[in-house]
Amino acid sequence: MTQNLADFAADKGVRYFLISYTDLFGTQRAKLAPAAAIGDMQKDGAGFAGFASWLDMTPADADLFAVPDASSAIVLPWKREVAWLAADCRLGDSALTQQPRIVLKSQIARAEAAGLRIRTGVEAEFFLIDADGENISDPRDIAAKPCYDQQALMRRYDIITEICDAMLELGWGPYQNDHEDANGQFEMNWTFDDALVTADRHSFFKFMARSIAEKHGLRATFMPKPFARLTGSGCHTHVSGWSLDGKTNLFADADDPNGLSEIAYHFLGGVMAHAPALAAITNPTVNSYKRINAPRTVSGATWSPNTVTWAGNNRTHMARIPAPGRFELRLPDGAANPYLLQAALIAAGLDGVSTRAEPGDRFDIDMYAEAHRAKEAKRLPLNLLDALRAFDADATLKSALGDSFSAAYLKLRMDEWHGYCAHFTQWERMTTLDV
Repeated sequence: MTQNLADFAADKGVRYFLISYTDLFGTQRAKLAPAAAIGDMQKDGAGFAGFASWLDMTPADADLFAVPDASSAIVLPWKREVAWLAADCRLGDSALTQQPRIVLKSQIARAEAAGLRIRTGVEAEFFLIDADGENISDPRDIAAKPCYDQQALMRRYDIITEICDAMLELGWGPYQNDHEDANGQFEMNWTFDDALVTADRHSFFKFMARSIAEKHGLRATFMPKPFARLTGSGCHTHVSGWSLDGKTNLFADADDPNGLSEIAYHFLGGVMAHAPALAAITNPTVNSYKRINAPRTVSGATWSPNTVTWAGNNRTHMARIPAPGRFELRLPDGAANPYLLQAALIAAGLDGVSTRAEPGDRFDIDMYAEAHRAKEAKRLPLNLLDALRAFDADATLKSALGDSFSAAYLKLRMDEWHGYCAHFTQWERMTTLDV
């Protein structure tokens, strides 16, 4: 039975609702509705001009309506009179099929039709920087190998614990927080769940981290590579497939050396087969390719893949098997759209299951030092244009994700690439003024 949001407001002391949807570029759009009006909003949705966000619409299009999903309601721990609601967009009487949350829901339905309940977890990495965005926020955070730095972590205790306390209150099951491999960089982990739940929480987490950082006079950024010499921010994603009742992990096989079942290998095989095209979604910005194709960083390693390979518990590969019954994809970065990340993974994996794809050879090597031993492995795209071309050429993945979404996504991202190409940089001036 659908939760009545007016009753929810009365019970929780909520005065306002943020009715929120995430557009194709991952930007969260919202309207603030008073609780007194939420009954009509729950039924009909909040109206938006679609062209005003990153959707493939025009000013001539009718209003789209963001219909809140009552099951997603989250009271803001830092402003308890407001509750956040994830919404599904409609245009007229039909779902807006290019909207990322709707794209994900369609992939979940496809997985369920195949007998799989996909559960995922994400590792959200971010930098805490000063308010103007120029420098990391802690001038004493200068160690060459700052990962797990106890002192630097504790200097940001107030912010990190406020975010973690919020997740504890919300019942997400957070279990560890750490200073990551770059100066000023942090990671926070919470328990895996169904793909839509993870995507909603991932979306809310980014909003929450930014809001709490701003409250403390700082800025949280999920930009993949904000500082040239430092490790970039990934969004490593753990994937498992369960029975529809959620009781049996269908990706687990105790008799397999890696602890994976046949269906898990096929799912991973689909991800490997579609990896170059997937990069257009898991690594969606120009800056993304400064992370996955980066030179060695100050700490000694990028912790990012540049080749389509997999291994056991070895972090130098695109995919690894950290424990039985799941695999980790290390390709996605902090700019990944929370909904499209999950949708694209499921679409690629399901294609692997249906075609009985194999993931290829397991490479038990250090890919940062011995990549020459994997000469046959495919390389990941070198830039956003290469990734978009790979996605456009992948008819299977485009069709699985939906023609409307794929066309819209390609159009807007290609426009972004052209905008980047028209931008003159200081590097160009430095290298070509005297030619």
